[in-house]
Amino acid sequence: MKYITLVRTVRHSQYSETMPANQYAVIGAGVFGAWIAYSLRRGGHDVLLVDQYGPANSRASSGGESRIIRAAYGPDEVYTRMAARSLELWPELFARTGADLLHRIGVLWLLRPNDPRLEQSRAALHKVGIHFEDLSADDLRRRYPQMRLEPDTIALLEPHSGALMARQAVAAVVEQFVRDGGSYRHAAVEPLGERAGKLESIQTLDGSSIAAGAYVFACGPWLGKVLPAVVGGRIFPTRQEVLFFGLQPGDRRFEAPQMPIWLDYADARGMYGFPDLERRGFKLACDVHGPAFDPDSGDRVVSAETIEAARSYLKERFPALANAPLVDSRVCQYENTSNGDLILDRHPDLENVWIAGGGSGHGFKHGPAVGEYMAARVTGAAAPAVEPRFLLASKGTQKNRSIY
Repeated sequence: MKYITLVRTVRHSQYSETMPANQYAVIGAGVFGAWIAYSLRRGGHDVLLVDQYGPANSRASSGGESRIIRAAYGPDEVYTRMAARSLELWPELFARTGADLLHRIGVLWLLRPNDPRLEQSRAALHKVGIHFEDLSADDLRRRYPQMRLEPDTIALLEPHSGALMARQAVAAVVEQFVRDGGSYRHAAVEPLGERAGKLESIQTLDGSSIAAGAYVFACGPWLGKVLPAVVGGRIFPTRQEVLFFGLQPGDRRFEAPQMPIWLDYADARGMYGFPDLERRGFKLACDVHGPAFDPDSGDRVVSAETIEAARSYLKERFPALANAPLVDSRVCQYENTSNGDLILDRHPDLENVWIAGGGSGHGFKHGPAVGEYMAARVTGAAAPAVEPRFLLASKGTQKNRSIY
C-alpha cells in the first residue's frame, strides 16, 4: 500500500532527541496520536511522533481494515458533535493526501419501537444538523430484502455516514504530518513511574532519551503499561473478533449501495457489520466486550465458538449467507474505560504531560476532533471548554459502560 510504504521510509528520517522547550512529543501513532501530532504541526509547532510498532500496525486498535463513522449516540450529544466535526475533517485530510478513504455508504440503526435511544438520537442529530431518515418495518423490507427482520423492527438511517478504511487512513495522517514537516520515530518508550512536577525527558528501550517541552501519551491499549501509576487499572483491553464472509459469485446484494453498514440494536447479541468493501468480504463482528487481552502477546486466532455464533446469526438475519465461506478473520482489541468515555486530560502529577485514549471501541471516528481538542488544550491556544466526561478523575477501576 502506498501509505504504509511511505510511512516506513520516514522511520530513519532525522529527528531531535533533545528537543527545545517549545516543541512536543506525541507517544503513540494510532488514530488519536496521529491526529494530535498532525493538529499540533498544522498549528506551526515542531512535533515528534513516536510509535513502538509503527502507525496502524496489526496489534493496534487503529490497525484494522475498516471502522464505522456515525453520529447517532443516543443522549450523548458531545459525541454527536465530535462525529459531525470529524466528518468535516476526514475529507479535508483526504483532499490533501489525494486518497479518499471515506466511504459514505450509510449507517443503519436497527431498533425496536420502544427503544429510548431512538428519540434521543433523533433529537441530538436534529440539533447538530446531521441528516437522517426514519425507516418503518415496511421501508426496511422494501429496501433491504436480503435481511430477515422481526416484524416490529424499525430503523434510523444516517445516509451520509459510513466507513473509514482504518489502517490506510491512519497511515495517511502520519504521511501528511511528515510532509508538513513533522518528525516520526520508530521506538518504544519505557514505562513512566511515579513522578511529579515537570517531565524533562523519557527513556526509550534502545537506551536513548527524548526531551520535549510537553508530552502527549496516546498509547491506546498500552496506556496502562506505559503510565501504570495513573492509568493502570483504568484501561481494560478486551479481545474482539472480526470475521469476513465470502459472497456467492456475482451476488451484489451485500455490496454498497445495496447494503449499508448496520448496527443491530434490535437483537441482544450486539452484532454489527459492513457490506463487502474493497473485495474483503461481508464483515461481521460483535460489540459485546470480550475477555481481557494483552495487546503485545495475546493470541490473535479467532475462536471456533465465535465462528459458530456468527453463522447462527447469519442464518437468522442474512439467510443467503448462512453457508458463506469464512474468507478472512482478525482479532483486535478495545481499550475500554470504566464508563466508555474517552480520556483527554492532563497528567494529574506532571504539568507538561497529557493523556489521550480510552477509545472503548467507538473512538476511531473521533480522531480529527480529538486532535483539535488536545492540540488546543496542550498549547493553551484558543483552549476549548474542558469536557468533564473526558477527565481522568471520572474513570474508575470497575467497568460500567454507559456509552451507546
